[in-house]
Amino acid sequence: QVQLVESGGGLVQPGGSLRLSCAVSGIIFSIHYMDWYRQAPGKERELVAAITSGGSTNYADSVKGRFTISRDNAKNTLYLQMNSLKPEDTAVYYCRTTSRGYTYWGQGTQVTVSS
Repeated sequence: QVQLVESGGGLVQPGGSLRLSCAVSGIIFSIHYMDWYRQAPGKERELVAAITSGGSTNYADSVKGRFTISRDNAKNTLYLQMNSLKPEDTAVYYCRTTSRGYTYWGQGTQVTVSS
């Protein structure tokens, strides 16, 4: 059974930082492409960042230079370091992967950026 479990969300002031984690089980984590998505109230879910099995990364323009995606294959864990947070980063953040034709999502973790 494939499971993705996010953690690390919370309330932070503008300009602050958070690190999200996504613990993955049920697949060989090291060979899988992984993504972070987010969904703000009233908006569609959007891709935030992605990382290949080899560690190559890609970011949405809105987060470039502020967010860093990384992975620890020994811990089967995906990370999203978020710095210089803005109110418009407020959303539920999800990790995602695809394996053998199926797409798996975590349950999401809420990030709220507000003073």
